[in-house]
Amino acid sequence: MTSSKKAEAVSSKVSFASLTQNNLGTVRKLNSVLFPIKYSEKFYSEILLPEVEDFCKLIYYNDIPVGTICCRIETKDSVNHLYLLTMGILAPYRSLGIGSYSMDVILQAATTHTKPKIGRIYLHVQVSNDGAKRFYERHGFRASGIDEGYYKKITPSGAWVLERNIEPLEGENNN
Repeated sequence: MTSSKKAEAVSSKVSFASLTQNNLGTVRKLNSVLFPIKYSEKFYSEILLPEVEDFCKLIYYNDIPVGTICCRIETKDSVNHLYLLTMGILAPYRSLGIGSYSMDVILQAATTHTKPKIGRIYLHVQVSNDGAKRFYERHGFRASGIDEGYYKKITPSGAWVLERNIEPLEGENNN
């Protein structure tokens, strides 16, 4: 199957839901299975904020919740950044293209987002997670350094900082 046919097959089976109080329990359960850390109540209240609705999604495959992707918008040095807080797909559903399709949806949302305009997306990946690092590099992210001691309760505690610029749409003014 060609990559475009695979992408088409995946996109017909994958859907996204904005996060709400009604599906937050599902997000919590998925996060407890997907990630080695427990997220705070502050995290869960922030991913429900209206300004991040385009960037915080529950991921479904054939109507089954299989993953989450959550981001927040930050401003540093007068540039708006999208920080990818979490992204994960349940193990039985990996290598089907769901993660790549989900990443493409978020990158497209970042490209078209105008209030505020987003210039860069970045994230942290535990230094021992080579598979995740390779995944993000395939999507145009580049390592900009290692944040030693980033993780407080898991080892190794270091994290790669991966980032990529968000390119404006063709024909869009860059000012």
